Amino acid sequence: MTIDCMLSLNPSKTLPINPTYPLLSTPRTRITFKSNNFQTVMRSGGEAQPPQPSLTDALFNSPRKNQILEAINTKSLSNRCLSETNLHLTVPGIGSKIPGKVRDIYDSGDYLVLVTTDRQSAFDRILASIPFKGQVLNETSLWWFERTKHITSNAVVSAPDKNVTIAKKCTVFPVEFVARGFVTGSTDTSLWTVYNNGIRNYCANVLADGLLKNQKLPENILTPTTKAADHDVPITPDEIIERGLMTRADYEEASAKALRLFEYGQQVASEHGLILVDTKYEFGKANDGSILLIDEVHTPDSSRYWIANSYLERFQNGLDPENVDKEFLRLWFKSHCDPYKDEVLPDAPEDLVRELAWRYIFLYETITKSKFEVLSTEEPIHDRISRNVASALSSLK
Repeated sequence: MTIDCMLSLNPSKTLPINPTYPLLSTPRTRITFKSNNFQTVMRSGGEAQPPQPSLTDALFNSPRKNQILEAINTKSLSNRCLSETNLHLTVPGIGSKIPGKVRDIYDSGDYLVLVTTDRQSAFDRILASIPFKGQVLNETSLWWFERTKHITSNAVVSAPDKNVTIAKKCTVFPVEFVARGFVTGSTDTSLWTVYNNGIRNYCANVLADGLLKNQKLPENILTPTTKAADHDVPITPDEIIERGLMTRADYEEASAKALRLFEYGQQVASEHGLILVDTKYEFGKANDGSILLIDEVHTPDSSRYWIANSYLERFQNGLDPENVDKEFLRLWFKSHCDPYKDEVLPDAPEDLVRELAWRYIFLYETITKSKFEVLSTEEPIHDRISRNVASALSSLK
């Protein structure tokens, strides 16, 4: 379906072809020599530094990866995963559960309790449960929430557990702000899918002919979506206003914040050898009228990340980029079934589940430069969360 987006709110603009993506520049204070996928670094004073493995080596073959996989293997995958929560049955004062694809939301009166589970979603359905995923998403988002306060306020109140965020209540806008920097993706609403199907006018962005898969756009764009039944639907800015989903002023403020967040996220990612390819943001309106960033920020669930230093060569050779997100799991399901139409999906192979768990942890450690804490499983995960949430809510009274 071609979407006509010649709009007055966001005037359509033609995006020219830009087939290259510059590699990260090397600081003037050092010279880098590559040898056998490792780097020897000489500082300006002549001091030799120990060879450091490339991100590709660290992702696919590193002692840290072996540590994480060993930790996963010490218990069955089911014992390592938080697939369901029932805090309304275990924590006094918590209301009924509002289950989401990944997060379960509980009303505690003045606040919302958001529990990030290990459920893995794509194609608007649950595909599997991934060990440690909920902890990674929650801690990654908290890291970004703290570092994006110069761009926008957020709804975070506290984080009493590795899987939990307590948040301010607000009126959530029923719009997801999808920010994109590249022509890529495999889902029905991804930019490459719609572009490859002949659409050149997509959510107020006129795309030039001749773009290639995984090509960098000349500038970042927004392709907002909203919900229809159980799937995401692209929507134009004028349609958002006409349907009363947001006021014009709120849309303009939120969209400006989304683009600033994306630009900042790309900057931070590039400083750590990664490309933030695309992502999504959600916003809500507080009682005082301020617009707050909610849900999650730049996680491997909401975002696509590529390894930067191999991107250009692989793109020029027609190869897909090395990704650090759930795209490879999406592709596995697309090659083994129709994830949109098949009523029953095949089980995700355990080796892919473990690999995705590692990639999520790898991304967290690469971005934050912090070591991911593998928590003990002696106490059941749900019991630990119930105890921590009960204590936190008691202190907020």
